[in-house]
Amino acid sequence: AIEVFRAFEPYRGKAIVAATGTSGRHWSEVSTYPTRDVTLGGAMGQATSAALGLALGLPDEKVVLFDSEGALLMNLGVLATIAGKAPKNFYHFLLDNECYATTGGQPVPNASNIDYASLAKGAGYASSYHFDDLEDFTISVGEILNEPGPVFVSVKVVPEIENLPMGMRPSRGGRSRAEMFRDLRAELGIAD
Repeated sequence: AIEVFRAFEPYRGKAIVAATGTSGRHWSEVSTYPTRDVTLGGAMGQATSAALGLALGLPDEKVVLFDSEGALLMNLGVLATIAGKAPKNFYHFLLDNECYATTGGQPVPNASNIDYASLAKGAGYASSYHFDDLEDFTISVGEILNEPGPVFVSVKVVPEIENLPMGMRPSRGGRSRAEMFRDLRAELGIAD
């Protein structure tokens, strides 16, 4: 997933970026604008709705979500909600590793047959894309980010499976959720 983030970062501009799931932990290693990064860890199945809320509440800001397929499947109806609200500033990237990597690598049911880009397009996203090849993604991402949203992009990634129990995993540190929102409000000039 870090390769996807590296390919995306040069085109980020001032977008607000939320990265979730096991793959999302790498975003902080790549981000050059941490005051515009939104951490939604621990919100499996709900991060997509939260990112949509940001896009709707901040219509003049580009909002990018790096989602995971396991989380999206927990709240698949959100695709219809996003399409119905049609935020032109929302870019929904799905990092598809075909498993629940955070909880030990259990396979996502029917993982190799689900066409998430078609689901998003069928729900009514303005456009949708699927990439199996990092080079093709790297060539296309800049143009995709210039399209009006909502845009959906699924990208196949190699799983990074975590097998240690949650309480035994090393802390990733970083800002608390309260600090992150304080920093984002300050960055955007929104009073407390």
